[in-house]
Amino acid sequence: MKMIIFDMDGTLINSGSTIANCVNHVRQSIGLQTMDKSYILENVNDININSSEFFYNKETFTPEITTIFEEFYAKNCLVDLHIYDGIKDILDDFKNDFKFCVATNAHSDYAKKMLDYLDIKNYFSTILGYNDVKKPKPHPEMINIILDKYSVRKENVKVIGDSVKDTTAALGAGVNGILVNWGFSNYKKDENVLNSVEELREFLKTSIN
Repeated sequence: MKMIIFDMDGTLINSGSTIANCVNHVRQSIGLQTMDKSYILENVNDININSSEFFYNKETFTPEITTIFEEFYAKNCLVDLHIYDGIKDILDDFKNDFKFCVATNAHSDYAKKMLDYLDIKNYFSTILGYNDVKKPKPHPEMINIILDKYSVRKENVKVIGDSVKDTTAALGAGVNGILVNWGFSNYKKDENVLNSVEELREFLKTSIN
């Protein structure tokens, strides 16, 4: 069995507007000024920052912040939501060559709702979110759960995402992590990344055998 574990936001789907709107809704609700969408998305995947302090001036995600965010997200997670061009074709073309799963730091209930809305949910055997683990990415727990569930050999698994959180989780689980460059991060062209969905297609072709 060969397996691809995808990140969701910024890898399979463009949910940037939803994420930025949620962050700004929380900020306004607790008396902070809004941030530019591009600034939010540039920093949302930064592994070196404390996200609660950076976005909300709080040491941790308080129950108030969590509730405000989740209530807004639940109502608006499908607004301005798009699948990246070519992703559905890739899932369809390679569905018999790989088992596809999703490991996302979004809530798995909403992840399933979003993927279903975009008509790609059924391509994934397992969809795990932050609520399904004690420690989300960059911790490897999510990846390890999937590996254990399917008893797949680690050399046959690739984790594909747009954040160092994804590749760090992959490394911690002992599998190969691949970065993509069409999501919320911006990597140098000479780094070991896939710069287009077409490059992802070619990568999967070479990974079949």
